[in-house]
Amino acid sequence: MESDESAIDLIKESRKKFFDATHNCYAYKFADGKTKYSDDGEPNGTAGLRILNAINHENLFNILIVVTRYFGGTKLGIGPLGKSYYDSSFNVIDKAKKISQKLYTGVTISFHYEFANLVHRTIANHMVKIEETSFDNSTKIIASVPSDRIDKFSKELMDSSLLKVEVKNNQTFRYL
Repeated sequence: MESDESAIDLIKESRKKFFDATHNCYAYKFADGKTKYSDDGEPNGTAGLRILNAINHENLFNILIVVTRYFGGTKLGIGPLGKSYYDSSFNVIDKAKKISQKLYTGVTISFHYEFANLVHRTIANHMVKIEETSFDNSTKIIASVPSDRIDKFSKELMDSSLLKVEVKNNQTFRYL
């Protein structure tokens, strides 16, 4: 799940499947940090935010959790209700199969041939994945850099080359 549309479609599916439920509370989070949550009629802060807290506790992204609740006639109170939503979410996360992905940022690296060794050594040191290379008057490499290393990678290349190597952030993101 990587878009609001896909999350909303899954929430609609859940509501359709459990049409007779009293509440279908949810939270989702994407790798870019965007989050959304809903208490779906529960007291404010007792459901959606608690589900999101469970997601954040495990540092997950590209995830949606929907907790479906049927009112059984007993009011739990705000504290126990919130704890129930958190615990339910945490239990689902604990049992779910997790796929480890790392966020990469697309860059274009431009340089003259004399800097090829420096560029390739720096690429190897930062676990950068080369996507494409082209040769004209200068060499251009289109690559994916681990997003948590982008600043350090760019600074190291530019400092080491005395600003003769250009690193342009393409603002494209991939999960590998």
